[in-house]
Amino acid sequence: MHALDVLGDPVRRRILELLAEGERPSGQVSSVIQQEFGISQPAVSQHLRVLREAGFASVRAEGTRRLYAVEAAPLREVDRWLERFRGFWEQRLDALGTELARGNRRRRLDQGRGGGRATDTDGET
Repeated sequence: MHALDVLGDPVRRRILELLAEGERPSGQVSSVIQQEFGISQPAVSQHLRVLREAGFASVRAEGTRRLYAVEAAPLREVDRWLERFRGFWEQRLDALGTELARGNRRRRLDQGRGGGRATDTDGET
């Protein structure tokens, strides 16, 4: 299964978000997912299996519990694939950062000149 097929499912993305916070027992993952998505425990187990088989998650036994954790390698592959598209949004984010800095600088200059609070467009403070 292709990485984007795995990540295209909102349940699997949410499971990865949970696992990104740290290793979790399958029961805990199932409980959260069942509550948030209203799906059965066997359905959650199927999503965990897909993540495990695709290499996005690992599982280890600790007594009777099964502990799941994120595996970084497939996420690094996705990151490398996304690299060619970053320029599309990074340029826009850089432009936004520039505009925010200009606005902050203008506000500081206005406050320095007037010594008071900035006014809104209606002239009220």
